[in-house]
Amino acid sequence: MKDSFSSFHPAVNFTYFTAVILFSMFFLHPVFLGISLCSGAIYSVYLKGKKALRFDLLYLLPVFLLFALMNPVFNHAGATILLYVNDNPITLESIVYGFVAAAMFVSVILWFSCCNVVMTSDKFLYLFGRFIPALSLVLSMVLRMVPRFTAQARVISNAQKCVGRDISNGNLFQRAKNGLKILSILITWALENAIDTADSMKSRGYGLKGRTSFSNYRFTPRDGTAMGILAALIVVLLVGTVLGETTLTYFPSILWHPATGVSFCVYIAYGGLCLLPMIFDIREEIQWARLQSKI
Repeated sequence: MKDSFSSFHPAVNFTYFTAVILFSMFFLHPVFLGISLCSGAIYSVYLKGKKALRFDLLYLLPVFLLFALMNPVFNHAGATILLYVNDNPITLESIVYGFVAAAMFVSVILWFSCCNVVMTSDKFLYLFGRFIPALSLVLSMVLRMVPRFTAQARVISNAQKCVGRDISNGNLFQRAKNGLKILSILITWALENAIDTADSMKSRGYGLKGRTSFSNYRFTPRDGTAMGILAALIVVLLVGTVLGETTLTYFPSILWHPATGVSFCVYIAYGGLCLLPMIFDIREEIQWARLQSKI
């Protein structure tokens, strides 16, 4: 399914993901974490389909449960003691904070996975190529490292399988040896590819003063509207942060501030920020369906 938010200007995409990732990291309020976690999961499934759903259930859900359950084992702070395990208190506050920390960690991973799909390497080069060319090149290479490594590892594994040196051949020792061989080939390929990329960009004059570059990106009125909406939502959230609506005290005891009208306004603003790409996508689909109905 096509994501219309990916077609916005790179500055809009970068501003959005910077804001939502930072807010997800620092807003440790359960309401905000729930909004961030659910919105990130929905958007990742929308972008990557069943692949993202499988990743969420097989990897992120166990990680979430592991983080949530490990915190009360090592963190014994808190005033509400539920039970003792080997003379170590298990407190309500440590259990709640474990779930909060786990939700924060998983939500940040989800948003980074979405950012990796939307913010392609050419967008990073467009935004930062003139100001910090070396860093922007490194960032673009890092962003495409995982998918390229995965594809190349599959190619190497298939080639080794043809000569009987795959990780599925032989006993346990032989499989480990074959795995190390594949890893060695993959690392060698990665280093050579990095050198080739650097030499190629240098031969093209990348990073030289006064060098121009072609780009298809243009800041349109639609991008201006999206940036204005983003700025308004970010300002509301910053004001809510100053007013203390985005924080909650967990230690030594949980202090939940009563929700007010201002609280709900901040909640709605954060929900609008996290769901903004989906709102744009739904709006685009409605407009497309309306145009098709007129044909």
